[in-house]
Amino acid sequence: MALYSEKVMDHFRNPRNVGVIEDADGIGEVGNAKCGDIMKIYLKIDNDTVTDVKFETFGCGSAIASSSMATELIKGKPVAEVMQLTNKAVAEALDGLPDYKMHCSVLAEEAIKNALEDYYSKHPEKRKDSENE
Repeated sequence: MALYSEKVMDHFRNPRNVGVIEDADGIGEVGNAKCGDIMKIYLKIDNDTVTDVKFETFGCGSAIASSSMATELIKGKPVAEVMQLTNKAVAEALDGLPDYKMHCSVLAEEAIKNALEDYYSKHPEKRKDSENE
């Protein structure tokens, strides 16, 4: 069996949504000191929907693939649904990650949740709106 699935390799070789959103509504950055991976996620949110998402990741192929897949999973989705994203969902969408690389999908989940927290810190009234859905 190959170490990485075709989906992991595809998202590593051809990552989606790479870049920066200059006027992002929310920015989340996380890192793992043990492995050296750093992820930064930028969100553009309009009418409680993630209308655009970009990422910058410094790290291994699994970290890049996890970032890429996570952005694909949340783009166009309501904020309330995005908040429910789990690292397991990211790993499953990639057709799995080796156990010792699962932390990469955890970083993707944490970066997105940090970006949403940043958004809510700037727009506290929006948190109440999304909780009432």
